[in-house]
Amino acid sequence: MEVWLVGLILFSALILALFLGLPVAFSCGGLATVACLFIWGPRGLYSIATTAYGEMTLFVFIAVPLFVLMAEILSFSGIAEELFDLVYKWMGPFRGGLAIGTIIICAVFAAMVGVSTAAAATMGLVALPPMLARGYSKELVTGTIASGGALGILIPPSIIMIILGSVAELSIGQLFMGGMVPGIILTLIFILYIAIKSYISPESAPALPPSERVSWGEKLRMLWRLLPPASLVLLVLGSIYTGICTPTEAAAVGAFGSLVVTILMRRLSWAKLNHALHRTMAVTAMILWITIGAVSFTNIVNVTGISGWFQEAIVGMELNRWVVLVGMQFTFFVLGCFLDPVGIILITTPIFLPLVISLGFDPLWFGVLFIINMEMAYVTPPFGFNLFVLRGVVPPEVSMKDIYRGIIPFVACQGLCLLIMILFPQLVTWLPKLLID
Repeated sequence: MEVWLVGLILFSALILALFLGLPVAFSCGGLATVACLFIWGPRGLYSIATTAYGEMTLFVFIAVPLFVLMAEILSFSGIAEELFDLVYKWMGPFRGGLAIGTIIICAVFAAMVGVSTAAAATMGLVALPPMLARGYSKELVTGTIASGGALGILIPPSIIMIILGSVAELSIGQLFMGGMVPGIILTLIFILYIAIKSYISPESAPALPPSERVSWGEKLRMLWRLLPPASLVLLVLGSIYTGICTPTEAAAVGAFGSLVVTILMRRLSWAKLNHALHRTMAVTAMILWITIGAVSFTNIVNVTGISGWFQEAIVGMELNRWVVLVGMQFTFFVLGCFLDPVGIILITTPIFLPLVISLGFDPLWFGVLFIINMEMAYVTPPFGFNLFVLRGVVPPEVSMKDIYRGIIPFVACQGLCLLIMILFPQLVTWLPKLLID
């Protein structure tokens, strides 16, 4: 059978399975099983078992449950509440100050935990009610929280980067460094948009009344609240960037550090710890099942020669390499509207990465572009994770339509950041090269 026909059958079957509502893990895993039986017979099933075992025993994957545990512990530590109270006092007197402060908190939260949905859920509970109560527009509030929460996969540490690094055989430490500058730039773009929106439409993001403002003395006394999050960021990122720890070891340091913080803040109880452990187990199991299914599917794609055929077909068309790059980014964007980012990584990386290298692009730079695109996937309808997380915590008067409308300008901001990184690759590669040299 022709390679192109095999590829057409496999990917058509995958699209059909996903369209019918089957989970990504079972869609990919089921197709891999059927393909193994068809190609090798019952003996071929052994390859799926060995693939799953080999993937699940990778040392780097230990970081996944550790970072998830860190996020779950911090979700009840009270750090988010402390930071929002600080932002409320410092930024409240300015138009859009609470929304800008929420973006800053999400960036700090991203630098601590690396889990997008944790930040979106936490800030939905902490920041959304005060902003709505003070007259902020529903669209601005929901867009701010959903997009700010998505910073968790771009600003290191990032679980998505860990999975991408392991699949694409890229240095996870360098991916972390490469995401730092784009993460800061995207945060600033969000802040700039909110500031402009607040200036043009002051009724959508009013300043706090004078009666709710505090003195400079009290503002300065509140700065000590930055100590716990700053300490965790230094523990995790500092240990990686200085070479003291691998990302997996840094995840262990972060999980232990978050536990210490909750003990010092007297927020730890057996019930909360038990809940965090159960949530960690559930989220980790979901990620690993998706990984097993998708890796099994990609192995079939590689064995049948589809990835090589695709690379030769694209190169043979003699298209400008930048046209090919833009086409890949558009493909990622479309897939992100319907699939989980982990599944997209595992399905597309074996096909696209060899092509990227053959076209002369830096795979590290391409990896960070992919992460920015997946950040959009977390907030683009119809299946953006953060949109449904936010829907679960908003009050009844905030509809899904409000959330969809609110996210549109922030997706445009993410697209602008992606364009900047494409035009200026040095913004991604500068920090990794600097720290390596």
